[in-house]
Formats: sequence, structure tokens, C-alpha cells
Amino acid sequence: MHRKLRMGMIGGGKGAFIGNIHRMAARMDGQIELVCGAFSSDPEKSMESGKALYLPPDRVYETYSEMIEKESNRPEGERMDFVSIVTPNHVHFEPARQALRHGFHVVMDKPMTFDLDEARQLKELVDESGLTLCLTHAYTGYPMIKEARKMVADNELGEIRKVYVEYPQGWLSGPLEQEGNKQASWRTDPAKSGKAGAMGDIGTHAADLAEYVSGQEITKLCADINTVVDGRMLDDDGSVLLRFDNGASGVLIATQVAAGEENCIRVRVYGEKGGIDWNQEEANKLRIKWLDRPDEEKRTGDNIGSISDLARYNTRTPAGHPEGYLEAFANLYRNFALTVKAHKEGKEPKPVWLDFPGAYEGLRGMLFIDKVIESGNSDKKWIDLD
Repeated sequence: MHRKLRMGMIGGGKGAFIGNIHRMAARMDGQIELVCGAFSSDPEKSMESGKALYLPPDRVYETYSEMIEKESNRPEGERMDFVSIVTPNHVHFEPARQALRHGFHVVMDKPMTFDLDEARQLKELVDESGLTLCLTHAYTGYPMIKEARKMVADNELGEIRKVYVEYPQGWLSGPLEQEGNKQASWRTDPAKSGKAGAMGDIGTHAADLAEYVSGQEITKLCADINTVVDGRMLDDDGSVLLRFDNGASGVLIATQVAAGEENCIRVRVYGEKGGIDWNQEEANKLRIKWLDRPDEEKRTGDNIGSISDLARYNTRTPAGHPEGYLEAFANLYRNFALTVKAHKEGKEPKPVWLDFPGAYEGLRGMLFIDKVIESGNSDKKWIDLD
């Protein structure tokens, strides 16, 4: 398949934050081109956004339903191959459902859906269709997160015993949603965000990272959920005790009221022989702590061969150059694109191409949200993740 994949975008118009992140990540490897979009629920704003992106007027649509229907009627050599959904949570399920039913692959922002029932339906639809869905838990795209996962999978740390994951932010320390901030407004509105605030917005990132690195799945949790800012309708802070399927225990912290913090997501995993420690503010570095010898450090772009092939495959720059959020994001888009291209050619994708979150991880994220809020509202100590 000697061409770029053609992408259509839903949401991400003028003034949106995450839409431009997706566009930059998608085009970084030259595998994808944006060909159409329905960029806003406001038709005029959608047209203005499409014009700013140099799209022809007939490929800029007033609604996502119109885009999906008209693109499906275009010739095979012209229509989009997949849609990228970058809308608030309540506008995730329906465009994804329509896209899949019309034969289009899907990339979408997390959490996957508005509620758990929608997630179950979407997972079933993906399975039935045979199409590919990528969920952009971007932090799993970092090279040193890949290295940490490989070390755990290769049993270098021994049996995993303890997992700590934390995601502190401070941007919602004040009532921004009452001051007209668009990003704060929908994230704190249960009609648009769903039943969770911080736990849905960043807690799902933390839970996904804990499972991805440790290779274990959360089976039980016990949550303390708080709403700190007066008048806020959803949680902005919480702590969760975790139990994993191998018997390991863990702690997850997600807060958006840690004044002064930016996006310092951090994960630590400890086994019987040692542990690993990674945080996004020093994303190039993975610290390894051993029971019986001095600490070690692995770095992105290591030129002496001490990092795994998996980490090296996801490394884009020579040693000493930062590998950042956009590069991690782009790793997901690249792997998705190569997987879709392989399927279109009737070939089996390489294992490293399949290394991106999909519908299963999306379903687990929604299950985490559902059970965290249930636990936070209950006096029961532990809640099972069925």
C-alpha cells in the first residue's frame, strides 16, 4: 500500500487543545494525511477550521454524521481510511459507532466512552467488524516506558509485588469552570464528562500506565474520592488502593488541585529483585533500583546497546535529545497506521506495530471509572472489577 492513510477528524476545531496535538502526532512519520473533517458542532466554526487547515470546502462537513455518510460514498481511492475523534467524552461513542459501521477504522481520545455500557457496546462492535481502534493513552508511547514494560515482562525484577502510580495536576485548583474556561467547563460537567472528573480525565491514564508497565490487571480497588473546590460537580482529587491479578498491591493518586503541579505523571513498580521508577518530567530517564547492587539508569537514545529493541524502535532522536509528549503520541499513530496498512494488504502486522491501546484497554478504563466512583460513594472497603 504505497500511499498515506487518509484521516478524517471529528472535533478539534479552532480553540481546541487536543485536536492540534493529534494532527501533529499523526503527520510526524509521513504515514497519514488529513483529508476531511467535521471540526465543531457549530457549522460556521467547522468551515473556518477547515479553511485554516487548507482543506477543500467540500471535504469540510457540518456534522460528523454527514462526514461519515458522504465519505463512505466517495470512491475507494479518495475516501478517508479512518476517523480521529477528539471531542468531549459524551461525543465519543456515537461517531465511533457510525464510523465502524461504515467500515472506517478509529482513533479516539480517552476515556473511550461516556459510560461503561457504551464501552461494552463499542468493544463488541470493534470485535465484530474486524476493524482497528486506537485509544490515545499517549504515556504508553514513551521509549522508557517501553523499556520498563520489557524489563518486567522479561522477569528482570522478579515477581511483581508493589505498584505506585500518581498523576498530580494543579490547573483546577480554582473554579475555572465558573470563569468561562472551555476546557475546565466540559471536564467538570457530568453531562459531558460522565460520572468522573479527575479520575476520568487523568486517573484513567494512571490506571492504564500501571497495568501496561506491570503486565498485571487491576482486580479490586478501594477509593477515597474528593471534590475540593466549592461548587464543583465532579471529583477533582482522589486516592485508590489497588489489588492486581497476581496478588500485588498498589496505590493510585490522581488530583487536579495540587497547586503548582503541571503533568508529573509517575510510575514505580517493585518486584522481589528490584524496582523501576519513571516520571514524565524526566522522560528520557528510567531509574532501576536493585536489592543487592547499586542503582542503575537507562536513558532514551542510549548508543551503547543497553536498551531493548522495543525501546529503541520507539526512540526517534540521538542520545541527549529529549523524547517528549508529541513523539510518544506519534508512536501510537505510527503503530496504528502500520497495522491498518498491513490489514489492507492482507498481511500480518509486526508485533511492535500492535503495541498501542485499543478497545480492550478502553473498556478497562471505563470499568475503572465506574468502580472507582462506586467505591468512593460506598462504605464498602473493596470493590471487584468484574
